[in-house]
Amino acid sequence: MAHEYPGIVILGPTASGKTHLSLELALRFQGEIVNCDAFQVYRHMNIGTAKASPAEQGLVRHHMLDLRDPGEDFSAGDYHRLAREALDEIRRRGNLPFIVGGTGFYLKALIEGLFEGPERSEELRARMRIIINRRGARTLHRTLRRVDPESAERIAEADSERIIRAYEVFLLSGKTISWWQQQPRDALKSFRWLKLGINLPRQILYERINRRVEDMFQSGLIKEVEHLLKLFPRTSQAFKAIGYRQTLEYLEGNIPLARAIEATQMESRRYAKRQFTWFRSDPDILWLDGRLDPDKLCKEAEARINDFLK
Repeated sequence: MAHEYPGIVILGPTASGKTHLSLELALRFQGEIVNCDAFQVYRHMNIGTAKASPAEQGLVRHHMLDLRDPGEDFSAGDYHRLAREALDEIRRRGNLPFIVGGTGFYLKALIEGLFEGPERSEELRARMRIIINRRGARTLHRTLRRVDPESAERIAEADSERIIRAYEVFLLSGKTISWWQQQPRDALKSFRWLKLGINLPRQILYERINRRVEDMFQSGLIKEVEHLLKLFPRTSQAFKAIGYRQTLEYLEGNIPLARAIEATQMESRRYAKRQFTWFRSDPDILWLDGRLDPDKLCKEAEARINDFLK
C-alpha cells in the first residue's frame, strides 16, 4: 500500500549486539531509534540495562528512554501509546524509525495493538502484591500456572508485574490473558516493517552474556544499585530487573559477590532463551548471522534495508 511508511525493527536476545548495529544503520539511513526494552524506560538504570551511552545517544536521536522513575509503573499500554506518538514524530520529520530491543511483548503491543481486556483493579493488585511480598512471586506464578498454563510458560517466575496482570485478567473476566490476546486488536496499519533479528549459536551468545555481566559489575553496577536504594523504595520495579535483584541481595549481605555475578549470568542466559522462543514464533523475521564481524553484519543488514526501501 502506497501510504504505508517504512520502519525497521532490530531485535534479538540480550547481548547479541543490537545497540551497535542499530547505531551504525541509523547513521547510514537518517534514522531515529525507538527503544523497545522494558527496563530502559526507567531513569537511573543505565549500566544494568546496557542503555546506549550519552555519547551514543548524541549521535542519533533516541526515543522511549528515561521516561519514568523506577518507583513508577510502566505498562505495555503505556509503551503502545508513547511509542506510537514517537513514530508519528519521526514520520513527520521524514526520518526512518528503527525499533530496537528485546522485549517482544512491547514490540507486539506496538505493531499488532493491544487486546481489549478488563481494566486494572487496584484493590485486586494490592492483594496480590501482599501475597508476593510475603511469599514471593513464585507462589503467585504457581497459582497462575493452574488457571493459565500457556501464559505461565511465557512469563518468568520473578516477573511479578506480568504475573499480576495475567492473573488479574483471569479473575476479572473468567478468561485467560492468552484468550484475550487472540482477539482482534488495533494494529498499526500506517507502517510497513522490515524485522531483522540477530541470530547467534547458543554457546557464543552465553559466552557474550557472561562477559557482559562481568563488565557491568566492573563498570559500577553496585554503585548504581546503591544510588537507586537511596532514591527509591526496595519494592520498586528497578530491583526486580536481572542484575539489580542479585546486586541488592549482595548489598543486603544475603549472598557473596561471586554468587551475585553467577546468578545474574544464569538469569540472563535464561532470559535470552525465553527471548529466542518468543522471536522464533514470528515468521516475518529475517535472521542475520551474529557471528559475522560488526562491519560485515552491518553491510548485510544495510543490503536488506536497501532492498526493502526499493
